[in-house]
Amino acid sequence: MKKIFIINGSHPFAHSGGRFNETLFTNTISYFDKLEEFEVKFTQVGENYEVKEEVEKFKWADIVIYHTPIWWFQLPFGFKKYIDEVFTEGHQNGIYVSDGRSRKNPNINYGTGGLMHGKKYILTTSWNAPKTAFTLENEFFNQKSVDEGVMFGFHRMNAFTGMELLATHHFHDMEKNADVPFELDKYSTFLNDLMNNL
Repeated sequence: MKKIFIINGSHPFAHSGGRFNETLFTNTISYFDKLEEFEVKFTQVGENYEVKEEVEKFKWADIVIYHTPIWWFQLPFGFKKYIDEVFTEGHQNGIYVSDGRSRKNPNINYGTGGLMHGKKYILTTSWNAPKTAFTLENEFFNQKSVDEGVMFGFHRMNAFTGMELLATHHFHDMEKNADVPFELDKYSTFLNDLMNNL
């Protein structure tokens, strides 16, 4: 039985109510709950959580699914706080043992001290920016993809722990031009394709 840990990195702040990510989060939980070969745990970072329990969820999981909106080209501050607290608590406790270097030769092997080898993760992000902001010449992101640009550090963070990227799915233009049923249908197809190929 595969163990799935689903994290909703969204939380209410200012004009952002987090409704789309809440819908995505609940749909993902429902998707896996219906499949007998998966066991599910989940966390909503906008609610109370116990840091030690969150470390145990990461240690327990085979696949971690992160859902996050992007605020000012970064994670929401509550999600960043969650990562800082949980991954720090996981030092020498299942997430990472060190940065991987030795004092004898500190110039090599940085980022090899993770303890979560064999685990995979999925990342979804939701944006106000349209997809064309990433793909068209002379547009805002200079033709850098989400994964090569804004989320590059997030992916390296997971690599530092030893986790391997399974897939990403990015939702664009979700504030001014959202077609939520269409996006959820595409996401369901994305999950089906992934799970059928595990």
